[in-house]
Amino acid sequence: MDYIFTKLRGDKWIWIIVILLSIWSLLAVYSSVGTLAYKEGKGTEMYLFKHLFIVAAGLVLMYLSHKLDYRYYAGISKLLMVITIPLLLYTLIFGNEVNDASRWLTIPVINQTFQTSDLAKLALITFLARMLSRKQEEIKDVKKSFIPIMGAVCAVFVLIAWANLSTAVMLFGVSVLLLLIGRVSFKQIATVCVGGGFLLLLVIFTGPRKATYISRLNGFFQSEQVDGERTSFQDDKNYQANNAKIAIATGEMFGKGLGNSVQRNVLPHPYSDFIFAIIIEEYGTLGGAVLLFLYVALMYRCIRIVTMSPKAFGAFLAAGLGFSLTIQALANMAVAVGLGPVTGVPLPLVSMGGTSILFTNIALGIILSVSRNIEELKYREQDEAVVPNNKVVVGSI
Repeated sequence: MDYIFTKLRGDKWIWIIVILLSIWSLLAVYSSVGTLAYKEGKGTEMYLFKHLFIVAAGLVLMYLSHKLDYRYYAGISKLLMVITIPLLLYTLIFGNEVNDASRWLTIPVINQTFQTSDLAKLALITFLARMLSRKQEEIKDVKKSFIPIMGAVCAVFVLIAWANLSTAVMLFGVSVLLLLIGRVSFKQIATVCVGGGFLLLLVIFTGPRKATYISRLNGFFQSEQVDGERTSFQDDKNYQANNAKIAIATGEMFGKGLGNSVQRNVLPHPYSDFIFAIIIEEYGTLGGAVLLFLYVALMYRCIRIVTMSPKAFGAFLAAGLGFSLTIQALANMAVAVGLGPVTGVPLPLVSMGGTSILFTNIALGIILSVSRNIEELKYREQDEAVVPNNKVVVGSI
């Protein structure tokens, strides 16, 4: 184990948390894809091996990302933004449409789907970290700082929100948190929030998925009724949420055991959107609490990196990417337990997916790159303290 950690630099606890979540993901996905395998006439082992390949590829990308000095990501962020905005626009017009939403592009040759919003999240957060760190001296200047920063935020928000509102709202929230950390004035932040609220209402009431958004909000705030009576359970607009609650309630404290879930057979997308409910059904409330603790611990380690980073860019990177992952995890869990309207947000590192897992691992690799830089500075300072000015002591060789 010590040999492994000599090759893996950066915060060791983040590595441990990611590995634990990846193993848990393999178990949970294998347990919950039975219905999907039956519908498509394939074996569950095929989905397991496919997911294992994606998880392994994600860990490799995480390792490669953490080996690259985080300061290079400042330049990469500009390139990512140049690619991201046209790509989001192209996805809206020519992307694969599912449930009135164009979120995916099909990659030629390999014939795999690619969700462009995953790239957009990484691009916007790294770009904001770069802009905020370089504009600190003139951060309150509207023309030099505020307009360029908010132009990028609003452009990405609108392009994502048109097809994926939940992801856009969370990304907008992370952006506001970064603005607060970046010492942007409260007046400007209030202006951002008002503008974001206006754009949000515009998307909800004029977008192609307005019927879906309004239905989900109505279903969350009030029960569906017909002629003064409740509708049947199967016709209920809250069918997904109700089945998730059943899974959680029947899991009790210690769960039914691995592979013994019943609700996986009736709950839509038990391997992605509602995987947290299946985990509680099989591992109990105790298992759900452990999973929640792992995400909170991950955020704590990210905050620790933020406080220790000597450079503003590294601190903004760790904060933005850490908040993004944690907020997404909490949003997924909140939907599963009935604390929020149904969304299509996956559970980071746990839900079955392709690009979501890969970009999540890249984000964690960038955070670890910041942590690795902190460690190297610490070791360098210790060496200089032992041998001042890096002079070689006679007879020490």
